[in-house]
Amino acid sequence: MQRLILRRGQATRPQLALLALVIGVCAIAFSPIWVRLSDLGPNAVAFWRLALALPLLWGWSRAAAPAVSAPRSARSLLPLLVPGLFFASDLFFWHWAIRLTSVANATFLPNLAPLLVSLIAWRWMGERLQPVFAFGLAAAVAGVALMVRASAGLGESNVFGDLLGLITAFSYTGYLITLKRLRAHYGAGVLMLASALVGSVLLAGVTLLMGESFWPAGMTGWLVLFGLAWFSHSGGQGLIAYALAHLPASFSSVMLLMQPVLAALFAWVLLGEAVGLWQGLGGGLVILGVALARRGSDPPGD
Repeated sequence: MQRLILRRGQATRPQLALLALVIGVCAIAFSPIWVRLSDLGPNAVAFWRLALALPLLWGWSRAAAPAVSAPRSARSLLPLLVPGLFFASDLFFWHWAIRLTSVANATFLPNLAPLLVSLIAWRWMGERLQPVFAFGLAAAVAGVALMVRASAGLGESNVFGDLLGLITAFSYTGYLITLKRLRAHYGAGVLMLASALVGSVLLAGVTLLMGESFWPAGMTGWLVLFGLAWFSHSGGQGLIAYALAHLPASFSSVMLLMQPVLAALFAWVLLGEAVGLWQGLGGGLVILGVALARRGSDPPGD
């Protein structure tokens, strides 16, 4: 009987992880809404996104199981710095890409990260990918491209800005892969706390160098920043970090392509931004691609 109970508990863990991943993607899809509503510059917003999340993430890390949460030596802290470096570079290069190339390219190019994650997971992490997964990934990426082209077009670009968009994709790929690898040794709360601490320090320096104001104009500005930090980052990225311990990295990364679909939906409902026919078709293609990728990825495991 005890073995049966244990098996049932283990069987439900992938389902919980999938639910956490879905909720996490919904939460981070709100990020552009918070950024749009903020009265600060992009680097300052990125700094507060991480800095204001620190108390919440510290409490989470303290409440987590000691066996997977506590680094045992100063040397064991070094790997914890890597996700923060990748995430800070992701935010930095993405914000600069938005300034130096078209919004369409700055949106589409970073979303090539799932392709990179899937290749790394297949080649070096031993994840088995069936042909249907490749079709699903291609469909999801094509859907994002269709949505972006419908909203802004892919013709206008700046080569340097496009390069920064590609660097953003590599940075987010590094963030997801290192999180996946480190989740075998550390709790999600500890990893999120470490990455937020490292990233906030780096982005504080960038904000100072860029001469951006650190302080929002009023209480509404602070509420927007807390929403970004607590709901989208602590909640969204935290749930994704939890899910990565129990789901294939390849499928998890493809699921993240739902972000632009959900972001467009939220912008339509909350900001009144219209969603056209081609954007709707692109969103449907992304959903189809995610469903195919789910069927063609490794069975989730611990």
